[in-house]
Amino acid sequence: MNEGRQAARRQVLQVAAKLLEEGGSEAVSTRAVAAAAGITAPALYRMFDDKDGLLAELAAYGFEMYLAEKREALALTPDDPVADLYRGWDLHVDYGLRHPAFYVLMYGTARPGRRPPAADEAHALLVRLLDRVAEAGRLRVPVEQATRVIHAATTGATLALIGEEPSQRDLTTSARLRDTVIASVTTDSPASSGSDLASHALALDAALGTALSTGVPLRDTETALLREWLQQLAG
Repeated sequence: MNEGRQAARRQVLQVAAKLLEEGGSEAVSTRAVAAAAGITAPALYRMFDDKDGLLAELAAYGFEMYLAEKREALALTPDDPVADLYRGWDLHVDYGLRHPAFYVLMYGTARPGRRPPAADEAHALLVRLLDRVAEAGRLRVPVEQATRVIHAATTGATLALIGEEPSQRDLTTSARLRDTVIASVTTDSPASSGSDLASHALALDAALGTALSTGVPLRDTETALLREWLQQLAG
């Protein structure tokens, strides 16, 4: 796609995003978007095929905005992976409450196997945060399990708050759930020598995962067996 077509597509997405924020997904009809963007309906169809295609692109657009905000905010926090988990939770919920129509489109209409690349990057960002927690010896459960728990909890909390009247929202609900969930998958401080075998095993597994990218003196079968043992020790 040449630069001119990319710019035109981006402009249409910005127009559609404005309609979405103002009136929800019902306001994003192909006719309304085409009229607001100053193009014909056939031109819009050539860009996005149909309304479902347009909404899928809008969801990806929403994830891009979310990731840009989150990366910038996390870059300003202290180098404490557990503190970043708390901060990441609050950023996630805050984004959803500021952009409810986008958030519902991003997380409330998900279909198995049809996540946009930006959604995969949002997932990968959480995995990287939890890898850092594990490397610090502060994770109680495997990274994959912790990722599923935190993702489910943050998404559920945000969608629940969006569903309430703004005047009736109690944001301490999110804070209490955040504290409970993160405490359930992390330790209060780095595990002391000889204690908390699971945290030590997970820390070694995370370190091994990082080392694999630079090369380790183990065959693939040996590496797989070692990681399987570490996962078993982690419970």
